[in-house]
Amino acid sequence: MRKEWMQSSDIMQARAGWSLTSGAVVRNPDILDFPALLDRIEAEMSKAAPEVQWTMNNTLANIGINHPEYRERALRIGEKLGIYKDYPVSKGCTSPFAPIWINEMVRRQK
Repeated sequence: MRKEWMQSSDIMQARAGWSLTSGAVVRNPDILDFPALLDRIEAEMSKAAPEVQWTMNNTLANIGINHPEYRERALRIGEKLGIYKDYPVSKGCTSPFAPIWINEMVRRQK
């Protein structure tokens, strides 16, 4: 259902599909094709509805944070798309801009 929902034209259904995918990046990565996910995020995230874009961005960040072999690509995609680059962030909080988010979480893991 996750894959089907990700293809849905219904915003909330698509959002649910991407949310499940973001969780699988951390909890069940063996079911995912990371290169294909990154291709899709790169091609579709900038045009996605804001609700879907947010969960796609979570997926991108989770890939970069939790899978070092895909980190550089996730960072490049985040920089290229620039989504949430200018998002206002309270002092002490981490930006949802994927490159900042990924680098900060990786730094905290060390």
